[in-house]
Amino acid sequence: MGLRAAQYAAAAVALGLPAFMLYGGRVFGGRPPRWARPALGWSAAVLALLATAALALQTGVMAGALDQALNPEALGFVVGGTALGAAYAARIGASLLLLLAVLALRPGRGLWSVAAVLGLIVAASFAWTGHGAATEGPGHDLHLASDIAHAVAALVWLGAVSAFVVMASRRIAGDAASKAELATVLGGFARVGTICVAVLLVTGLINSAYLVGIERAFNLTETPYGRLLAVKLAAFAAMLGLAALHRFRATLALERGQGGLGGLRLSLGAELVLGLLILALVGAMGMLAPPASL
Repeated sequence: MGLRAAQYAAAAVALGLPAFMLYGGRVFGGRPPRWARPALGWSAAVLALLATAALALQTGVMAGALDQALNPEALGFVVGGTALGAAYAARIGASLLLLLAVLALRPGRGLWSVAAVLGLIVAASFAWTGHGAATEGPGHDLHLASDIAHAVAALVWLGAVSAFVVMASRRIAGDAASKAELATVLGGFARVGTICVAVLLVTGLINSAYLVGIERAFNLTETPYGRLLAVKLAAFAAMLGLAALHRFRATLALERGQGGLGGLRLSLGAELVLGLLILALVGAMGMLAPPASL
């Protein structure tokens, strides 16, 4: 559970940060912030290590003995003979290629574009190791596509929030230019954030139809999966409230030179914590049987 949640967190930076630099990078006037490239590189390295550990652990579980986790023959069978192993291998490969791109390319649109594509592969790999890939029958493709879109939207949103937290923490409260820049970036995320929320809502309903079922939707607390889903929905609603606060209050105050950064730092931090909580919940839910399968 913790290993999967940690991979989600690293992937949020691996995909969300380059996406953020592509749609909001013009604010920096062609000079990306110095922290962007190291943050992307560290996220790629951490994700590669975590995904490798997860693959080894999964191999040990499938082999029936943890001492087989690093057995080359067992690893080869899992990677070459199962969709789960292939997804882990794709995640590891994309992470290593991302790390190589960070080391080889200068910060700029080229790096962000390559990183975003590799981040999309990482996001898709989570769906292939989740409930979406396990759906059988005619609904398999729709559920899998919905799961991939859900993961992409969530990681793009959390990656942007992470960038906002870093920007807010590095700003000086009395620096009007810095506050204006932050206000512009926050305001510019409104359209992307709206798209992310719309995708999350639609794909969340589709996924719930497959995993929970209409007849069980009003009895979520009857199963462990349902209880965690209820907490996840509450955390998501709280994130929406904080996002609206940033868009319609904090951003406008910064644009008018009427707001400080203390309250904004606090609310952005709260939004990030809620996002990390959701990742932990998703990691736990991935190990439970959904109500529709009971």
